[in-house]
Amino acid sequence: MYLNKIFNSQTKTLTRGALIIGVSYFFSAVLGLIRDRLLVGHFGAGLELDVYFAAFRIPDFVYNILILGGLIVAFLPLFAEYFSKNKNEVWQMTNYILNAFLIFILAISFILFLLTPWFIKWLFPGFGPAHYKLAVPLIRLLFLSPIFFGISNLLSGILQYFQRFFIYSLTPILYNLGIIFGILFLTPHFGIFGVGLGVVFGAFLHMAIQIPTARNCGLSYKFLLDFKYPAIKRIFKLMVPRVFGVAAQQINLIIITAIASTISAGSIVIFSISNNFQGLPVGVIGASFAVAIFPTLSRFFAENRKKEFLENFSSIFRQILVFVIPISILTFLLRDQIVGIIYLTGKFGLDDAKLASACLGIFAFSIFAQSLIPLLTRAFFSLQDTKTPTLITLAVVLINIILSFSFVWLLRTPNIFSNFLTEFFSLLRNENTPLLGLPLAFSISAICQFILLIFFIKKKLTRE
Repeated sequence: MYLNKIFNSQTKTLTRGALIIGVSYFFSAVLGLIRDRLLVGHFGAGLELDVYFAAFRIPDFVYNILILGGLIVAFLPLFAEYFSKNKNEVWQMTNYILNAFLIFILAISFILFLLTPWFIKWLFPGFGPAHYKLAVPLIRLLFLSPIFFGISNLLSGILQYFQRFFIYSLTPILYNLGIIFGILFLTPHFGIFGVGLGVVFGAFLHMAIQIPTARNCGLSYKFLLDFKYPAIKRIFKLMVPRVFGVAAQQINLIIITAIASTISAGSIVIFSISNNFQGLPVGVIGASFAVAIFPTLSRFFAENRKKEFLENFSSIFRQILVFVIPISILTFLLRDQIVGIIYLTGKFGLDDAKLASACLGIFAFSIFAQSLIPLLTRAFFSLQDTKTPTLITLAVVLINIILSFSFVWLLRTPNIFSNFLTEFFSLLRNENTPLLGLPLAFSISAICQFILLIFFIKKKLTRE
């Protein structure tokens, strides 16, 4: 009885909802750091871990463009609209969308499963025969995870609308626990494939924990399938622009990974772990507030309550800034200590730690922008506008790709630019130095995206 009450508890305020999600993201991020420490300690900055991080990008690409970036963003505002009009039809609509999307994601995953050997050679030109031998079966294994995530994220949309944030907040924790289980107990038997099995297991847990609460909210699964159902047409219409935007972001990450693969062994690992750590405040603060307020903003728009929409948006915007600015400063000042304590272990040496510290220091300059981008984009999505943030994302991705190539090229030889960066971060010039160009390009692009989103959301809200 008590357990049932916990599983179905409803969060009454936005701040409490954000706090629950934020605490969850924090613990998930801590588990993520433990996960990364176990990975670098066991495998080091070498071939196997380079393959794992690169292989992870492909299924992650499918997950982000079709599920995280597309489905939940389009589904939740539509769910809010249906629920405000007809509380019975909303569950019928949910089943139609769930079944149609599940068939779609199965088809996409199967096609990419077959094409894996071809696109690895195209996407990661720095990989040799040993890399390919590991990467092909590992990527194919990881294609199971988007299937579980597809179901899970639709359930997440339901839980978010009914403000059942506690169970939703457990999903990233269980996901990381699944991966850690793979590292500790499966890796000794299966090598790097044990980590892949852990990823799939974590994705299954991500889905399974939400099923009882979704049923309590009113969901009763039925195999209803009609691709001409009006809501399916609408949700795909809302998804298409967003899919292009998230696809561009994921292509951007893949291109960054491809560039890193040409620098030196271990470059992908160093960039990935510094990027993972700087994502901690973005997830704990920026994403948690954005997720908590998204159902409320969607509800206000569906009910034509513009004043409440603006008040809630402005309040959350200010709260995020109050938290992230001090964290950004502390991350920059304590970057050496952070990397040393967390990552300096096993086969991950002092030179690797120094470079990761410099990358983290560069990332710190854009944490404020990255933390506000989720709120700004969800403000657009709640207005059922997926086109504007997508066009902004496409422009910013282009800027990032150009800057990444340019900075890496400039850092390959001694010049004013490269000398400034190496001296600023007290680094010795070596074959890894060009890697600094990637977080620098990423940070500048994030700030550009933030500025553009602010400009256009202000313009849209004034017009609405």
